[in-house]
Amino acid sequence: MKRVVITGAGTINALGHNVPDTLVAMREGRCGIGPIDIPDVERLSIQIGGQVKGFEAEGLFNRQQLSLYDRFTQFTLVAAREAIAQSGLEFHDELSARSGVVLGNSGGGMTTLDENYRSVYEAGKNRVHPFVVPKLMNNAAASHVSMEFNLKGPSFTVASACASSNHAIAQAFQMVRMGMAPVMITGGSESMLCFGGVKAWEGLRVMSKDACRPFSANRNGMVQGEGAGVFVIEDYDHARARGADILAELAGFAMSSDAADIVMPSKQGAARAIAGALQDARLAPGDVAYINAHGTGTAANDKTECAAVADVFGQHADELMISSTKSMHGHLIGGTGAVELLACIMALRDGVIAPTIGYQEPDPECALDVVPNVAREANVEAALSNAFAFGGLNAVLALRKV
Repeated sequence: MKRVVITGAGTINALGHNVPDTLVAMREGRCGIGPIDIPDVERLSIQIGGQVKGFEAEGLFNRQQLSLYDRFTQFTLVAAREAIAQSGLEFHDELSARSGVVLGNSGGGMTTLDENYRSVYEAGKNRVHPFVVPKLMNNAAASHVSMEFNLKGPSFTVASACASSNHAIAQAFQMVRMGMAPVMITGGSESMLCFGGVKAWEGLRVMSKDACRPFSANRNGMVQGEGAGVFVIEDYDHARARGADILAELAGFAMSSDAADIVMPSKQGAARAIAGALQDARLAPGDVAYINAHGTGTAANDKTECAAVADVFGQHADELMISSTKSMHGHLIGGTGAVELLACIMALRDGVIAPTIGYQEPDPECALDVVPNVAREANVEAALSNAFAFGGLNAVLALRKV
């Protein structure tokens, strides 16, 4: 099997419109969560989110493109452009024919859906734009990335709620590792911060009205975010031969299903995915210094995740650093794992551990080192990125320093 490395990264999220700005915000423990600016926000019980502010799509896409691109697709293309530019790759001939795109997404074109429901049901219009379907479909972002960058290999979208990005990255990783493709573009995106999207999430009663405080005893729910994270991954030998700057190595992954409950997490399911990722990457528990946690800020998720980590790592769990950057950028649902992977790369490459901000009170059921409120410097040789989704779908990525 081939070694797989990351040679490009791009993002846009509530913390920044690119990777450098995002990493600075993570180092500083800056919060990107605040009041959301959307139509009819006064009708919502939840009025905060990790919204991307100052984004002007008109300066990045032409009119024809805007008629085809939902907000989640726009975010994806912005992140993909940054990632591919950093990688230095251009896709022609055989590289174009064999390279592809696997992206994670959960809600699809939620903004487009919301706008057109308003048009038909509220405004009483009898027609919608002819591009509504291609604009809102979940695979729209993957398709447009493949078209913009001439990627003719395997391309598709993975939808597994909050684990979508990690599942997508794992599929792309497997293709490169097995020699199916020399290069893959992967990651995920989401944009559910519209009236209908927030109203639907309100119904679950898992949302906080004031802040995301993962692992803190007084946590009271998750906060939605939006944005995208996109990566270029490639065969290590291919990257070395062209002199690429390698950000980190994707060393392994594992996936599991709780097969138990549609919304309540299972310690056993999470633990199987964590242990499986270690085994696939050929890592011992003591090799791992940092875990980017799923850490949603809900009572059930945080304590279940901590219990799973404790079960897998045993005595080493007390030496681990485990933080949730959702406290800063919010929960991007299908795109969240992609943005969180940036924190793992920062830990490996820069030796900086992003903090869990908003932490106020210790919780005996979350008695791990959650890197509270302030970033930390540390030497990290290996890291994990956890994603545990509604439906009991778990995906854990393992990374190594190169």
